[in-house]
Amino acid sequence: MDAAESAGPAAAVVDSLSDSFRRVPPAAIPPLLDCILASTGTPPSALLNSLFDSFDDFTKDVIKDGENLDSEGRNYVASLVCALCHLLKKHGVTHDVLRSYVWRVFIPLMKMVHAFDCEIQNQIGDSFFEVVTEANAWRVVEVTLVPFLLRSISLSIGMSQKPGSHGVEWRTCSIPDDYNVTNSVIEDEKKLSCSGSLTLPLSCHILAQLLNVALQNAQASKKSEMKLENECHEEKFTSALLYNLCNVAEQLLLLSSEHRSCVILLLLPIIFKAFLTYSCLKISVHGETNVLSRRLFSEKIWKCCRTLFFLGNLERRDAYRVLSLYLSFSACTEKSGHGDTNGGDKEFDIRGEKEFWDEMKRGLVDKEGFLRKQSLHILKIALGTNKEDQKSFGGLDKKSCEKQSDTRSLTKREQWAVEEARSLGVGKECNLSESLPDSRWKWEAFLLLYEMLEEYGTHLVEAAWNHQVSLLLHFCGSHNNSGNSDDEASGCNVVTGEFPNWLSVLWERGFSHDNPQVRCLIMESFLGIEWENYRSCAKALPESFVLGPFIQGLNDPVHHKNFGLKGAYSSAAIEGATKFLYQYTGHLNARTRMEFLRNISSLAKQQSFGRAGLMALSECIASAARRIVVGENGFLDKDRVEHSEEDLPHSDGADILDVLRYVAESCKQHFNPNYRLQVCGKILEAAASVVCSGAVPLEMLLHFISMFPREFIDIGGPLHMKIKEWLLGSPKTKILDSLLDFPRRFINSCHSLGTAFTCDDEELAAWEYEARRWAMVLFLVANNENQLESVLMFIKTHGIDICNQSNNSNWLALKYLILLLSLVLELQELQGKTAEFSSNFGVKSTPVPLDTAGPLNNRQTLEEYKKFLCFFLSILEDLVAYAKVSCSIFWSSCEVADKDLPGSVRGKLGGPSQRRLSSSITTAVLQAITSVKAVASISLWCAQMRTEASLNICLDFLWDFLRRTLSASACNSMTGAELSIAAYEALASALRTLVSAFSPHILNIIWRKDLTHVQLSEEEQLLDSLVITFLHKINTILAVGFLTRTRRAVLINWKWRCLESLLSMPCNACKDGVQVKGQECFFSDDALRQILVDLVESLENAAEDSVLPMLRSLRLVLGLFASSRLDSAVSPSVGVDTQMMWQLVRSSWVLHVNCNKRRVAAISALLSSVLHPSLFKDERMHVTESGCGPLKWFVEMVLEEGTKSPRTIRLAALHLTGVWLSNPTTLKYYIKELKLLTLHGSVAFDEDFESEMTENNDAKLEVSLLAKSPDAELTEAFINTELYARVSVAVLFCKLADMAEKIGSTEENTNCHAALDAGKLFLLELLDAVVNDKDLAKELYKKYSAIHRRKIRAWQMICALTRFVSQDIVGQVTGSLHICLYCNNLPAVRQYLETFAINVYLKFPSLVREQLVPILRDHNARPQALSSYVFIAANILLHTSNDVRLRHLEDLLPPIIPLLTSHHHSLRGFTQLLVYKVLQKLFPPAGHGVSEYIPLEKKCFMDLQEYLIKNQDCARLRSSMEGYLDAYDPKVSATPSGIFVNRVEELEFECVPTSVMEQVLGFLNDVRGDLRCSMAKDLVAIKNESLRIDEDSNRQEVSYSTNNEPFLGQPPGDALTNFQKKFTLAKHEKQDSLLSLFLGLDETNKLLSEMEQEDHLVNHMFRTRIETMDKIRASRQNIILVASLLDRIPNLAGLARTCEVFKASGLAIADTNIIRDKQFQLISVTAEKWVPIIEVPVRSLKGFLDKKKREGFSILGLEQTANSVPLDQYAFPANTVLVLGREKEGIPVDIIHILDACIEIPQLGVVRSLNVHVSGAIALWEYTRQQRSK
Repeated sequence: MDAAESAGPAAAVVDSLSDSFRRVPPAAIPPLLDCILASTGTPPSALLNSLFDSFDDFTKDVIKDGENLDSEGRNYVASLVCALCHLLKKHGVTHDVLRSYVWRVFIPLMKMVHAFDCEIQNQIGDSFFEVVTEANAWRVVEVTLVPFLLRSISLSIGMSQKPGSHGVEWRTCSIPDDYNVTNSVIEDEKKLSCSGSLTLPLSCHILAQLLNVALQNAQASKKSEMKLENECHEEKFTSALLYNLCNVAEQLLLLSSEHRSCVILLLLPIIFKAFLTYSCLKISVHGETNVLSRRLFSEKIWKCCRTLFFLGNLERRDAYRVLSLYLSFSACTEKSGHGDTNGGDKEFDIRGEKEFWDEMKRGLVDKEGFLRKQSLHILKIALGTNKEDQKSFGGLDKKSCEKQSDTRSLTKREQWAVEEARSLGVGKECNLSESLPDSRWKWEAFLLLYEMLEEYGTHLVEAAWNHQVSLLLHFCGSHNNSGNSDDEASGCNVVTGEFPNWLSVLWERGFSHDNPQVRCLIMESFLGIEWENYRSCAKALPESFVLGPFIQGLNDPVHHKNFGLKGAYSSAAIEGATKFLYQYTGHLNARTRMEFLRNISSLAKQQSFGRAGLMALSECIASAARRIVVGENGFLDKDRVEHSEEDLPHSDGADILDVLRYVAESCKQHFNPNYRLQVCGKILEAAASVVCSGAVPLEMLLHFISMFPREFIDIGGPLHMKIKEWLLGSPKTKILDSLLDFPRRFINSCHSLGTAFTCDDEELAAWEYEARRWAMVLFLVANNENQLESVLMFIKTHGIDICNQSNNSNWLALKYLILLLSLVLELQELQGKTAEFSSNFGVKSTPVPLDTAGPLNNRQTLEEYKKFLCFFLSILEDLVAYAKVSCSIFWSSCEVADKDLPGSVRGKLGGPSQRRLSSSITTAVLQAITSVKAVASISLWCAQMRTEASLNICLDFLWDFLRRTLSASACNSMTGAELSIAAYEALASALRTLVSAFSPHILNIIWRKDLTHVQLSEEEQLLDSLVITFLHKINTILAVGFLTRTRRAVLINWKWRCLESLLSMPCNACKDGVQVKGQECFFSDDALRQILVDLVESLENAAEDSVLPMLRSLRLVLGLFASSRLDSAVSPSVGVDTQMMWQLVRSSWVLHVNCNKRRVAAISALLSSVLHPSLFKDERMHVTESGCGPLKWFVEMVLEEGTKSPRTIRLAALHLTGVWLSNPTTLKYYIKELKLLTLHGSVAFDEDFESEMTENNDAKLEVSLLAKSPDAELTEAFINTELYARVSVAVLFCKLADMAEKIGSTEENTNCHAALDAGKLFLLELLDAVVNDKDLAKELYKKYSAIHRRKIRAWQMICALTRFVSQDIVGQVTGSLHICLYCNNLPAVRQYLETFAINVYLKFPSLVREQLVPILRDHNARPQALSSYVFIAANILLHTSNDVRLRHLEDLLPPIIPLLTSHHHSLRGFTQLLVYKVLQKLFPPAGHGVSEYIPLEKKCFMDLQEYLIKNQDCARLRSSMEGYLDAYDPKVSATPSGIFVNRVEELEFECVPTSVMEQVLGFLNDVRGDLRCSMAKDLVAIKNESLRIDEDSNRQEVSYSTNNEPFLGQPPGDALTNFQKKFTLAKHEKQDSLLSLFLGLDETNKLLSEMEQEDHLVNHMFRTRIETMDKIRASRQNIILVASLLDRIPNLAGLARTCEVFKASGLAIADTNIIRDKQFQLISVTAEKWVPIIEVPVRSLKGFLDKKKREGFSILGLEQTANSVPLDQYAFPANTVLVLGREKEGIPVDIIHILDACIEIPQLGVVRSLNVHVSGAIALWEYTRQQRSK
């Protein structure tokens, strides 16, 4: 039949097959086709061609773009492919037909199938490749499919197919000649190949599938031992395909993540599999023979991985996946024994590469958990420690395990470690005395420890870590001593490196663990190692570990728990780190130690350190530095010390000082001075150890020393002698010669002659800073006057004729003036420090050591000062002359164009250091300013030295400079305004000297009144015209508008500094005893008012630099207003009105709010100026008709901010208490504010405050100017604590009480009555608050809570106000007191109520009988209240006066005695203690020798007293309270010193001492605990004894009990054993009770018969109730949840709710009192009412679990361990006890050993833990699910 004839039947068959493909499974298609072909007679070729032609119609309805195939569609495609492949086989596979199938079916079908539909892709490929295999048609595939797939890959990576491109090509031999290919077919192939391409994953998938089929055929051919020609070609095809895929994999690995995924998932597995068969191949490519071997490919893959390691985390992940694949197949290669048989090269092993092991170390400590897991997996494969290999890998043999199983010599913790190691599958632990296992054991232990950190709970790390690490260290030490390498010991051909390096990986991972407790455990373990015993291990630790993870670990605050407490800036971790560093650096040579010291010191530049971390770093630096000086024998290495200068080049010393300086500077951010002192001390110690001060450049040395705070290295400073010894420890003349030569080098440097000299402010500041550093170090080094002769001679030589310097040499004069200024300022600093240091020694009554008194010996100091004075006086005239010439620039009329401005200023607005002047004018201005400063500073120092020489020339010059500045013509340009700014800058120094050195000569100058030519009126005073002219001049300059905004701020700053000096002139005149003539004054009211108006208007817009001078000026103005009328220095004042005051307080508050930083100096100045003491006398300032006055408003605002700013409220309390004490009449307006100060509490310590008070002179000055505290000695200890506000108020009212007591005496005044009224008013306010306030009156509150604190604060203040209780308010006071005593309060609060009550009743004894006695006779009162009243009554008896003691004794003792028998143990014990104390004092024991009649009541008291004395329990109670009651004085306890000071250093909680009741309760609890232990032992003994009881008697009792009715209400079973029995009948008592039932009296029988009917009714009721309870109990599941280890209320409440929902039998918790907590009840939603909650304390948990185990319960734990079972794989027993672990630590080890099994919840995410409540709920539901399924 020809083709035309067969086409018709074939078309009909195709139409019928379309429906069959949907219904017939693929396996039935071949038989179906055979039947069709046989029945229709259609040739297979015709049917095949028809299917080819109809392929598009078949697939278009089934396969849609972008959609997955459903089951019907999958069946259709599979059947279609199966039909085509079957027809190919039937027809006979020809090249043309197979080619057509590839292009017309296979490739289009692969394009249409969804990319992720791998199943159908595999079916299509397998069917096609089966045809190819059977037909051996690899040549067709070679020229069609493979090139197409490779071109698709090339297109996917964006490479062109042009010749010469680097795309992916099919590289193989040319097609043989006998392979017939027509041109038409080639054209069709080109068109189809260009029509599109497959996706990259699909192309790789088909190629991998193709290679896999080829490999299988090749292996089958080898087995058949027959090689045909086609088979040879098949092998060539396989080799060529493998070669090309290797090239593709190599290229794709270095591309994107998608390309790498295709290689890793699809290509590499089959390539590695192929290399199991072909270790070496030779391929001909374009006529050239290439060799492809397993070794070469492995090297290329390793090269790609090394590149990927450093590209990023994603690339690194992929590299790890490649390594994992490689090592997995490499292991298979080793097992199979396939080597490189065709080549002579050695097989490549990646484990021999050091980079591989280094990368594994990095991966194991990576921050990303996925990389850590991959690294661990790769490491296990590389070491051969997979689970399947563990049987032959590590551990000890059975005999050795048995031999070493004795753990009796181990501690309990080590025994736990042994058991944990066994449970984790590791070989039995060995004792250190025994021989160590083979070296491969160490890797097993390493992996165990690492997996502990990654997977297991804290308890496993705690149990096994130390023991395992000690074994590893011992192994490493002994192993290294034996001389064997790791490789030899391990038996593996790998290069792992020294094993201590791998131990550092464990420690690094532990230091960065997520769990802080684990981090602490690892650090403690590391620092606890005795490194001197493991020197080889310490030596092998990499420096990168020490400088990296170890130091970073020390920066973790969790390792320094007690750091900073009570001023101790150290911790166990810091001490251990210093010891380790000392041992570690001992193994380094001298040069390496220096390099290590430089590296560890430079860490401060590379990372940020916390307080504890920086301290640890400084300690480690000092420890490492000590090794450089100390030799191996522990003594000074004299040879090295003598030659250290030669061994240490200048560059090394300078570098080390530079990095050490940075470490010390880093501590500035931590403000506590003691902390900074300790850090600086360690850095100085390190520098002195390794650097010779004379071996480094002087500039670097000066820079390093200037880094230390001046208060540390100045005279009397703690580091003064240390730094002096270091500087003098170098060759004596070298450093001194450098210092003495500094002036010459300083003056002659940095400028070449012949050029114009210019400078700016920044250069000037740098020179000044350099000169100040030199002067400071010079006086540190100089020991005698002869050493300073050269400096003095230099001053004298260069001070002569400095005005004669040429213009080109002006820089010499400028630097000379800078040098002079530095010397003068340093002399002033030393003079002040010497005086302060001497006064401190004088206060302490100790002699001043001559070697520590200062830089110069005490006997020489004054002479040296005089010598400097003579030299300064000798050059002073020349200085004045030079200054006069220099200052002419201020009044010149020069102009500067914008083009002449420096480039740094041109086009800018200017700033504090950017004068808008030309460079030459700027230089001249700076010279003039410096000259004026030099003259002013030298004059001031000479005046302070009280020299007899006249300074009139200097004072005249300074006053003339002031006159000329104020009389200068108004500026009319920007240059003139800038020159005015410079003039006022110089004027500030001049005025400071004129004011500080005020003398009659200056007063005479003022009397001349020639400053201005303005005619003065008679009302004007001495300085009126001066200050008015000054303000007018500056305000005019500001108004003309020539200055930019920033430059205006600079001028305003100098304005207020100058004004401050002018206003302080009257005060300094009075201080120096200079009197004005007649009625003249310095300032008039009008002038002061103008100044005040200007100040108030300027406050709101003040810059931060101007805040202090403005506020000081304000304080001075107000002080001048308030001066006495008799003061000759000030005119009569009319004060400040209310309107002006309102403007002042509002502007001041805006100023304060606008300040970015709350500086101590600014806050203090604000308080002392606005709240000026003189203003408090005017009541209009506190209250007005419309409301509060300006001062009260300001106080409210300050205290409101103080609630957020601790330092603000503390400084406010300091100042306000002082002004209130001076003006007690104003206190009635501030009751609310007093209450706020009383109840205030905030941050306990402000380190910034301490730092400012230590370093900032302005802060010291301003705080000293605040109103003085009423009791400075008491409050000084609290100035930087949260108690300060409260202590200040308490001290205030203590002083007010002293004032109130003067009423009725000759000293009585209105202030005394005001003080009494204020005290009573405040007392009643506080009492009303504690009774009615929502928080203060609350009865249920937690210990140490905010309410607890507020209660204590309120009652502490009420105690301090005891002295204000008077007859008119005592009834109101006691009423509130008794209300509070009856309320529930913690003992810490009640002790203050009791103290207050005792003092009230001691003051008003008549109230005792009226109020106390009825309360003591109220026997239904609360035990807590009765305890307080007993304490009150006892102390009244002990401390009352003799005249009323007998009456009190008759009233109070009788109602107290019955309380000795109280059922309440604490009340009973408390009463015994107090009654004994009363009887001991009032009724001393009588002798037994006198025989007389003793009344009964007295005899009773005597016996009672004797019992209390001799009873052992009472004696033990008294001994625990020894000395406390004797020391208690209620009157002292109500004073501020008694409330706050007595225990301020011992207690941290609100200064609260331990009360007597707390001590009694503690004693009783201890006794009760001892009693429980004793009873437990007795119970065990009784149970053992009960086993010997006669069985017959037991049977008799049981038989009797069965013949009688059961006891009503008795629970069934053994429920009675779960409850405590108060008493147990003895055996004979039981028998008596049984006989009485049969032989009872008639009356008893009659009574029983009358009650018989009622008994039946009661029996029925109880039976019904029991049955109901039994039903409820039976419906509950037999699972008990044990949560005794939990302490968080939300978790416990949630578990209670969960247990109720799933009807658990019970929930065990540590304390059932928690169910009354409000938070518990809110979360549990009444679940506690329906689920049985059992109290099982932690100490009783073991016993509880043992009991339940005996009762048949299975004890399970929800915990992750090595042998824990996944929750979904565990079958829960019916009777189960489930133990839950602590929130962080899990279940303790001792509890784990009791458990029958541990279960864990499978987790898939990154976070490795669940909340304990959630975990318990999941486990409880799984138990419920399993029980329900049964």
